Amino acid sequence: MGSKHASKTKYIRRRIGKVNTPLNEKLIHVEWGECKLGDLFEIKGNSQLNKDSFVFREKGEYPYFTRTEFNNGILGYVDYLDDEHKMAGGCLAVGMIAMKFFYMQKDFYAGQFTKRAIPKSFSLSQRVASYFISLLNKNQKIFQNVLVGSFESVFNNTKIKLPIKNNEIDFEFMESFVAELEAERIKKLDDYLVANGFKNYILTDEEKQALEGFKNIKWGEFKIGDLFERINTKKLPFKAKDLPNEVKENFTLPALTSSFNNQGLNYYVPREGSTILKDVISIPSNSDVYRAYFQSNEFTVLSDAYAIRWILDGVNLLPKQYLFAVQCINKVTDLSIYSYKNKLGGWNVVKNKFIQLPEKDNQPNYELMETLISAIQKLVIKDVVLYVNNKKNG
Repeated sequence: MGSKHASKTKYIRRRIGKVNTPLNEKLIHVEWGECKLGDLFEIKGNSQLNKDSFVFREKGEYPYFTRTEFNNGILGYVDYLDDEHKMAGGCLAVGMIAMKFFYMQKDFYAGQFTKRAIPKSFSLSQRVASYFISLLNKNQKIFQNVLVGSFESVFNNTKIKLPIKNNEIDFEFMESFVAELEAERIKKLDDYLVANGFKNYILTDEEKQALEGFKNIKWGEFKIGDLFERINTKKLPFKAKDLPNEVKENFTLPALTSSFNNQGLNYYVPREGSTILKDVISIPSNSDVYRAYFQSNEFTVLSDAYAIRWILDGVNLLPKQYLFAVQCINKVTDLSIYSYKNKLGGWNVVKNKFIQLPEKDNQPNYELMETLISAIQKLVIKDVVLYVNNKKNG
């Protein structure tokens, strides 16, 4: 902001309400200033580069930024193309559809309908950029509701609150606050990895053999109704629209509906009077997406969905084996042909469908199911473990 923006800034001192963590305690005595985004950033268009004019490279030097809100807005990477279309890094980039901001630390190329927010009188570090991004993206819906041609004007006049010290933006506070927040989150993630046994990502010989021999697996067809049974649950006297979507008072038990967001668990009901389930599979019965999930934590069924458990041979299926079965079920239920208008149907339909499982002696190969999921989990979690270790040791 600098002194040249002092006259445009309204200073506000406020106290945070009840605080429970060291990070919140740091905010008690912070002085806040209200600033217009237009005083802090300059919006510029990007020199658009059509993706049909180049080839993506797995180890390309420059990111190609597009309208997508996935992968930090990066569609892929390219080698050096030209200076005309290359955008300077150290700015925030935004797509004109998702209206979500991302930090572009290095030089980059960009596709259609993207813009840059370039800091006017300061530089962006990774953490300071993260601080600004969190504030800007709170206005995502506002930016999405304006015409593209009006975006710059609306952006420039949007106000945000920033920490102030000695009549200047307190970048040092922003840097340290994000660093502590990051450390707190990394610790939680590390604790989760340890508690769930995910820290070990080294494949065993059995896991290597299972992956290498995947193409030679013997598959058998099994009727879902022979493998699973539907679990009867008590009907609850609630409607989803009347329930909290977070824990509130005695509403502490996640309740299953037909939604595919958050594995169908978006509401909470009282535990009393509910059928409490765990380590079973859930499937919607009236949805746009008929995706099965393994529910490893306690929940209950509310509406338009049901839960099933393994019954074949009286085997108590292990969590990794359930995870394997879920993917096999989704190959016959989670299909684009099914929707709210073209319904799959409930258990009476699903139980008569057939799925493929690894087979041994005419029975599911439980050991191979376990080993394959264990190997896949290690491959998926490896980068997360390395990231956490690097952050802890950095």
